[in-house]
Amino acid sequence: MNDSSKPATLPLFPLNAVVFPGGHLSLRVFEQRYLEMVKQAIADETPFGICAIREGTETGTPAVPHAVGTRVRVTGWDMPQTGILHIDTEAQERFVIRDIRTEPSGLLVGTVETVSHEAPAAVPGELELAVEILRHIVKEYGDAHFPAPHEFDNAVWVGYRLSEVLPLKLSTRQNLLEMNDSVMRLRILTEFLKKQIN
Repeated sequence: MNDSSKPATLPLFPLNAVVFPGGHLSLRVFEQRYLEMVKQAIADETPFGICAIREGTETGTPAVPHAVGTRVRVTGWDMPQTGILHIDTEAQERFVIRDIRTEPSGLLVGTVETVSHEAPAAVPGELELAVEILRHIVKEYGDAHFPAPHEFDNAVWVGYRLSEVLPLKLSTRQNLLEMNDSVMRLRILTEFLKKQIN
């Protein structure tokens, strides 16, 4: 067992968003508890966790997060005005929350375990439609949104990227994040795409 699978403490940022490993997300941070958390993450070069909200809202009383989230690291930041921080993040691996506590500031801190990486898998021939559509999307959005390397032959990468960009409900995205079967994930996304096309 490697160290990353042992429980670790991670500050949590509940959002109305799901991020997938390898994805990029820009955030506008203004609540004091999250400003402090992000400043610490930048200073120490440490990650924090993004979890979709199960109950509650992004601001005010701490929300109840889903148990599976994604570790992210800050890749860039800017403070255009006092008290508002713009950050760019890159998503790393998924984790599951085993325990959670609320700090006096309202910040949630989780005891988390890393979910094992999905091994690269070939895209089955009958799911090539998903790859075709993702190629078009990547071409349209460009490298700024989809930094290289692009792994169009890897069902894990294709599934993660489509899960991010397709107009899916938050609960559907969360279910796709929690799945450990990359081909099944791609199958679900392909069915969704077929319905959009027809």
